[in-house]
Amino acid sequence: MLKIAWSEIYAHPLPDKHRFPMEKYNLLPEQLLYEGTIAQDNFFAPKPLTESQILRTHDAEYWQKLKEQTLTRQEERRTGFPLSKALVDREIVIMNGTVMCALYALQNGISFNIAGGTHHAFTNRGEGFCLLNDIAIAAHHLLDKDLASKVLVIDLDVHQGNGTAEIFANEPRVFTFSMHGQSNYPMHKEKSDLDIGLEDGTDDKTYLSILDKQMNSILDLFQPDYIFFQSGVDVLATDKLGRLGMTIEGCKTRDRMVLESCKRHGIPVAVSMGGGYSERIAHIVESHANTYRLAQEIFF
Repeated sequence: MLKIAWSEIYAHPLPDKHRFPMEKYNLLPEQLLYEGTIAQDNFFAPKPLTESQILRTHDAEYWQKLKEQTLTRQEERRTGFPLSKALVDREIVIMNGTVMCALYALQNGISFNIAGGTHHAFTNRGEGFCLLNDIAIAAHHLLDKDLASKVLVIDLDVHQGNGTAEIFANEPRVFTFSMHGQSNYPMHKEKSDLDIGLEDGTDDKTYLSILDKQMNSILDLFQPDYIFFQSGVDVLATDKLGRLGMTIEGCKTRDRMVLESCKRHGIPVAVSMGGGYSERIAHIVESHANTYRLAQEIFF
């Protein structure tokens, strides 16, 4: 059965609704239930992450600032959010959602967190609507428990996974692959194990050709036994922040390529949603929903 992390706290109001559309965290599960792609028992509600799990990935001083809401004004601005206890409480539930998804994927082949993909969170700071890094925390959990030995992060959000790259810069057991808009945020890019910077306006055909070549090469050379997939839909031409030229159908084909590769190679995959900022919320929900439909088609 496809297991999906979701909690009411995911849709907790955040201050900048214009740039961070919260509606998708309720509308996406509603759409999937309405159309029959999933049932209520597919969902599980994660509990907050433990402090020891957070400190495995993030610096103690930074975590203390988050807990006590003592970030400097500059540090707070960098995250994109006015800091609050409610915001931190939300974040640590989302983090554990991805950890639990990582474990469910070992059993079922695939799992989803309706939130997550917080790839701009560094070891010692937050950026770009990300306070803590869920993929890094979950990957560390698998490695520490000997549940995986070679982890591949496939980050296809339109923005580079700079925080994830920094966290795993000296970790040979994790391969970070980020395919993103070269001229988009962040302007200063970290060094992933493989970065593919795309030109503004990149269309479906060009994008999918590059992805097919690079992903197959990584799988052959690195031979991972676990994959985390950051499936942001801000690659769409309709996205307010994205600047690429992909269609909803092209985005669906992208996700099919990734999920079919995982299934074909027998590699468990945990999927986090990542970004999506199209003017019409329907475009965001439909593009995310396609990923779940494909998972049911390919894995179950």
